[in-house]
Amino acid sequence: MSFLPKPKLHHPGLLPNALGYTRRDYEGAISTLCAGCGHDSISAAIVHACFQMDLPPHRIAKLSGIGCSSKTPTYFLGSSHGFNSVHGRMPSVLTGANLANRDLIYLGVSGDGDSASIGLGQFAHSMRRGVNMVYIVENNGVYGLTKGQFSATADKGAKSKRGVANNDEAIDLVSMAIQLGASFVGRSFSGDKAQLVPLIQAALAHPGAAFIDCISPCVTFNNHQGSTKSFDYVREHNEAVNMLDVITGRDEITVDYAPGAVEIVEQHDGSLLRLRKLAGDYDVSSRAEALGFLQHHHAKGEIVTGLLYRDPEPEEMHSYLKTTATPLNELTEATLCPGSAALERLNASLR
Repeated sequence: MSFLPKPKLHHPGLLPNALGYTRRDYEGAISTLCAGCGHDSISAAIVHACFQMDLPPHRIAKLSGIGCSSKTPTYFLGSSHGFNSVHGRMPSVLTGANLANRDLIYLGVSGDGDSASIGLGQFAHSMRRGVNMVYIVENNGVYGLTKGQFSATADKGAKSKRGVANNDEAIDLVSMAIQLGASFVGRSFSGDKAQLVPLIQAALAHPGAAFIDCISPCVTFNNHQGSTKSFDYVREHNEAVNMLDVITGRDEITVDYAPGAVEIVEQHDGSLLRLRKLAGDYDVSSRAEALGFLQHHHAKGEIVTGLLYRDPEPEEMHSYLKTTATPLNELTEATLCPGSAALERLNASLR
């Protein structure tokens, strides 16, 4: 189905938002990801959030790197500006675009391989510079495009589909974002739409570097050693004339649990996620308390979800760089070349 365009016809009863757009106007192409992939749930949440916020699609710029997650901007906001960059380099491309035109809403979509491995330095500098954007990492702990090797966010002791244990400590992008200066930091789960949609909306409305780490299980690389139905077992016991793979459909994993509660989520391979949703009395204004809370529950094997930190007085990159509010492509020659007198004053101020 990946070669078919999405039909333009839709139900005439679809309700429009304040701009006159329906939800379909915020969608993109038909997804080519595996059936049941959590990344598609995140795309749906982005569509829902932008539709509800009455955001003009042409004012949104979506950027990505390389990986399963970085394919997803094709599947939402089809009428928005888009740029698929080099592996791990999305943050610097987004920063440059933001400096050239602050009038757009910037949405960066990345993955745990794209941001926590080759792009870790890019991620760090975009957070500390306070680039005004929403940075979403679709985190599944594996390299989905290259057969499921561990990514840098995989937990120590986790086992791959071949039964190999991960011996490396996991990188926690949420803790890094808080320490590096992001002014809005949250974590969610792809199957918790009730939490994810408002979190994305709050991030879109935030004037500064907003980061969301979204746990998104991979439905494909769950074959375990010893299974007689795994791809590896079949290959070892079959003399094939060519190499074929079949990715079977999986049901989407969804959860719905109360604030302050812990939910144990079983994934497709039988492994368990322990998700703790923040309670209503949690203080989001303290970096130190947020980091301590994360470490405390990580030691208990729990993944904390919700809005973890928000700076009550955020500062974004344009404010301290004192850049012009006018996009660079709208500046006139007279503004860009004010003459020798202005140049002389500038030189004099630097002596």
